[in-house]
Amino acid sequence: MLPFAALLVMIALGPLLFPKWWLEHYPKVALGLAFITVVYYWIGLPESARLRVLYYGHEYVSFIALVGSLFVVSGGIHMTVKGEATPFENVRFLLVGALLSNVLGTTGASMLLIRPWLRMNKYRITAHHVVFFIFIVSNVGGCLTPVGDPPLFLGYLKGIPFWWVAQHCWPMWAVAMVYLLGVFFVIDRRNYLRAPKGVREALAEPPDRWRFQGGQNLVFLGVILGAVFISDPPFVREGIMIAAAFASYFSTADSVHQSNHFDFHPIKEVAILFAGIFATMMPALDWLQTNAGRFGQPTETLFFWSSGMLSSVLDNAPTYLSFLSAMFGAFVNPETIGQIQHFIANGGADLAQAAEPVRHTYEALQKYDALHLANKSVDVDHIQAAYLLGNGNLNRLIVAISVAAVFFGANTYIGNGPNFMVKSIAVQQKVHAPGFIGFILKFTIPIMIPMLVLVWLLFFRQ
Repeated sequence: MLPFAALLVMIALGPLLFPKWWLEHYPKVALGLAFITVVYYWIGLPESARLRVLYYGHEYVSFIALVGSLFVVSGGIHMTVKGEATPFENVRFLLVGALLSNVLGTTGASMLLIRPWLRMNKYRITAHHVVFFIFIVSNVGGCLTPVGDPPLFLGYLKGIPFWWVAQHCWPMWAVAMVYLLGVFFVIDRRNYLRAPKGVREALAEPPDRWRFQGGQNLVFLGVILGAVFISDPPFVREGIMIAAAFASYFSTADSVHQSNHFDFHPIKEVAILFAGIFATMMPALDWLQTNAGRFGQPTETLFFWSSGMLSSVLDNAPTYLSFLSAMFGAFVNPETIGQIQHFIANGGADLAQAAEPVRHTYEALQKYDALHLANKSVDVDHIQAAYLLGNGNLNRLIVAISVAAVFFGANTYIGNGPNFMVKSIAVQQKVHAPGFIGFILKFTIPIMIPMLVLVWLLFFRQ
């Protein structure tokens, strides 16, 4: 796990202590540390470890295909927002962005809205505008659907029903949104009042003009979002996304790209750094999955804080998946799976004689996965998910890791893919964005941590 720790330290301290050297050499650092881990897995471990390399390699390709294609397509859309960016208008914009992130995903919403957000606040733009956009649009806002954030989509693929997330996570989402928007309004109002009225009126966006260019890219955006649900055959999903990105780039007028100051530097930086992260984090995630059972009595508090803190420093999608897999292993034994498979094959005959957990699992399959149940095509992952959904309070553990993965992903630039991209676009447009450590000290600790404690006290203190 040393290469992973070294990469985190370099991402945190490199831009702060030696920025010019880091800007020039970060690809060598990230890919060099990744090479060490991959070689160790490929040569120094049993053959089964190679499958882990291939698995995480596929996850990385899927991740960068989604993030990269959304970056390219959204870069072909230019929005001109009308009127002055008052604190109230900014709050409304962020709320709309949060809702939109559940439809377009946090990556899609972030890439679509970050440039209009920077432009509408151009005369008084500060670090808090960048950070709260990351908190709300790039992370917390997307907690209501599997499309919203990658961890929830992985849960959907493993058998968590699509609308189950919204049904069980909306109270936490509502509390977090009220808190973050309220804090933002207070900070933004102070910033707004510092700007003289004459400056605000001179530099604000025109009050009577709202313009949307690059409308054909909405079609490509829909293609990418539709491709998300394609799982077989392998790499077809990624191929469709990349094809949509190429079509978008070459069909977009140069004037739109110029208006957005579009270039490929932000996605290049994300692709390289996350290649290093995905490779070097393999030992950390494997250790977590193997040793999760040693954490003690599984409680909502334990799963909320442990999965959340790791989601802050690991990418939150594989962290969520590791905790969900650990829950499957801790609560669902092979004998129970075999019994449920027997009843599925027999259409539920003699189910009344089964043990209570088996009955509840079968009932959860009837409720949430009726089509596959009728076709007798329920896989093991969906059986394990149904066991957690149908028995006692185990579903509360799923809520805990779902909320934690999405919310804690906002705590650092590497907690969720869109975070780094938003920072890169802000820096590219000469907007000040705090460094890795400044982000944590100035915003995460004083703003996000109290919100996370509040959510824990209200919903997960067990």
